[in-house]
Amino acid sequence: MKKRWMILSLTLSVVAGSLAAYTVSRLTAAHDAARATAVTYEGETARAHFASAPAESATQGLLPDFTTAAEQGVEAVVNIENRQKLKVQRLSSPFGGGGFDPFEFFFGPQGGGQQPQSQPEEQERRSGGSGVIISPDGYIVSNNHVVEGASELIVTLHDGTTHKATLVGSDPSTDIALLKIDATGLKTISFGDSEALRLGEWVLAIGNPFGLTSTVTAGIVSAKGRSLGVIPSQMGVESFIQTDAAVNPGNSGGALITTEGKLIGINTVIKSPTGAYAGYSFAIPSSIVRKVVTDLREYGVVQRAMLGISFQAATPEWVERFGKEKGITEPGGIYVAEVTTDGAAEAAGIKSGDVMTHIDGRPMNTTADVQETIAKLRPNDKIRVTIRRNGATKEYDVVLRNRAGKTELVRKDDANLLEELGATFREVTDKQKKELNIRGGIQVVELKEGGLLAKSRVRRGFIITAINDRAITEVSDLNRITDKVQSIDGIYPDGRMVSYQALGQ
Repeated sequence: MKKRWMILSLTLSVVAGSLAAYTVSRLTAAHDAARATAVTYEGETARAHFASAPAESATQGLLPDFTTAAEQGVEAVVNIENRQKLKVQRLSSPFGGGGFDPFEFFFGPQGGGQQPQSQPEEQERRSGGSGVIISPDGYIVSNNHVVEGASELIVTLHDGTTHKATLVGSDPSTDIALLKIDATGLKTISFGDSEALRLGEWVLAIGNPFGLTSTVTAGIVSAKGRSLGVIPSQMGVESFIQTDAAVNPGNSGGALITTEGKLIGINTVIKSPTGAYAGYSFAIPSSIVRKVVTDLREYGVVQRAMLGISFQAATPEWVERFGKEKGITEPGGIYVAEVTTDGAAEAAGIKSGDVMTHIDGRPMNTTADVQETIAKLRPNDKIRVTIRRNGATKEYDVVLRNRAGKTELVRKDDANLLEELGATFREVTDKQKKELNIRGGIQVVELKEGGLLAKSRVRRGFIITAINDRAITEVSDLNRITDKVQSIDGIYPDGRMVSYQALGQ
């Protein structure tokens, strides 16, 4: 089970045995409650906000004033305690009490004496992090890794009062979770515009590091659009705000705010060789947080838009190594390596080998640029993509699709089954129906490692025609599968009919 020390420690070498090791240490620490009630800090502007003050004010000796934002911000940052009930196996001994067994010591588990018997025992594990109240009626945003696997979630407000929290929903792909407590009249931190952040702008990080409740640190925006490769999801979205505000274990899920008190990020990871702060911290931008939270609150699941391409930033280094082979002579933009069959990009006319330079007029130079832009959108949203192809510039209107290749929004049950199956699909064409003599089906376009289909040895291209003996002719038929997946029937494009037994559940 994943270890809940959740400030990931990004190291140059993998630390063996650490379940928290993505090499970046997630910002969660085991501990009791940090206090926080909400605060709405709407209109007031902190004195001498450095980033927006005239340039000459720096020469007049003015310093940024963090007091108003800090004093009100701490009231909206809460402590979240994750309590997990775990079943562990304790070996009994013929000598009683599960203690030292000399037979096992000398002869091993198969030696003399009574064979130890496995006895299940329940233990409680606790870990913790932070959260931010975003509505007066008790909605709280935090990190998925703070609340993941919880049997019970306890929220402690700034005034010391505690509440049991309900998990409304979570999204591992962005590491965002939404909680709800039964309370009213709470103050909140209102959302700010992370896209308007400028390099060098002052920001405050608020959280509960090492159990030190309501801790405020200050720093500047060091970079934007950082991608670290730390979110353990095939669909992971990373476009972090990098700051030098000090954060440590326990800060996960806490607030990154401007000096006007606006929420512009959720603190998530640090880059460190030790697991403690070493000068760099990273937050999920509010542009992504706001969209994910809205989806979780309204639909119970994130409405994830898909552009339908595999891509790579066309950096100078990449062009030097692969440009000649790929026919790319100049750096800049995003190289389209592959276009998904019947995906949004293909339907619009985008081709493999194109270089994407802009989306809705915004320059695309890094993979984080693309991820952040698409992560803010939903299926059926339309974007204008600028492409460089054979020296010419072209523009395409692309209607984004969901993971099932459709433009409609998905229901929570649909998303859960798609996530469990671990694949993206497209519905078969009339030509395929005629050639294979089938009424319909859904074809596996991509397989996710660790998903049910991959574990069951289903291969890419397989056309699912039935699950649990229920006919599947289109993606929406998955809605009718409410019980545990046991059998998967279908046919490969070459006509081979196969029946798989669901494995790895």
